[in-house]
Amino acid sequence: MMPKFVSSSVLKQRGVVGMNYRNIALISANNPRNLFPLVDDKLKTKIIAQEAGIAVPKLVGVVKVYHHIKQLESFLHDTPQFVMKPAKGSGGKGILVVKGQRDGGYVKSSGQWMDAKGLHRHASNILSGLFSLGGQPDVAMIEEMVQFSDVFDGFTYQGVPDIRIIVYRGVPVMSMARLSTAVSDGKANLHQGAVGVGIRIRDGKAANAVQFDLPVSHHPDTNRDLSELAVPHWREVLSLSARCADVTGLGYLGVDIVLDKEKGPLILELNARPGLAIQIANGCGLLPRIEAINNANIINCDVEQRIDWAQTNFL
Repeated sequence: MMPKFVSSSVLKQRGVVGMNYRNIALISANNPRNLFPLVDDKLKTKIIAQEAGIAVPKLVGVVKVYHHIKQLESFLHDTPQFVMKPAKGSGGKGILVVKGQRDGGYVKSSGQWMDAKGLHRHASNILSGLFSLGGQPDVAMIEEMVQFSDVFDGFTYQGVPDIRIIVYRGVPVMSMARLSTAVSDGKANLHQGAVGVGIRIRDGKAANAVQFDLPVSHHPDTNRDLSELAVPHWREVLSLSARCADVTGLGYLGVDIVLDKEKGPLILELNARPGLAIQIANGCGLLPRIEAINNANIINCDVEQRIDWAQTNFL
């Protein structure tokens, strides 16, 4: 486990990748800028994933113009549960999760009731670009709500748990589970207080856990032992992440995956600029794994061969 404050020389010895190395050696060197729109726009991501046969949450509809907002109630009448999100949003901003409809309004994942005007206002804010990268005009995607696997029972509080996998040159290189807490307001955002659990590439089991960059052994709200976490369908999860790298052409990619009770692993979104907190969650640096892939002759191997190599060489 890395302490919260250490010298730059110690970080280097431990193979920790910093922002400069990430931006220059990983993002700029491996991600052509013309490919960024494929992942910066979630609607484009969903389309290319579906065309490649990659499992994603079902798209219910898209609000493209303000006139569509007036039609939301009738359009969603037979869809009691749904997720509304900005196509060009980032950091989880602007995502509205509705778990039911009651008294002419909508029940959010927090249990708070919202009337139709609140839904209209949220959709309008998305279209205006309030949540999008650079404040550019956007569209609101409406997706079928994922029925989350009970494998995360006790490991998360209210919100949506997911699996983040970093893929480098088509090889899954490091992974973590992001588990929501009360202090994170039910969001799986580590900076807001969600728990990050490092997941071993080898077998999908927990290796380490942190909250606010400090080690934890149990979930702060449920007291569930985090070392017991094991991700099912792990081979399929790794395969999905590697296939996403292939279809986007990006050499350094963050892949966010959720587990549906009936449909199994689904791609939630992709990120061409994934952060570095995954190293803290795993208690180890990315650099040795990056260098191992650079020195291995596996770039032209198929997905299954790359996964075999990763599970053999990485914990």
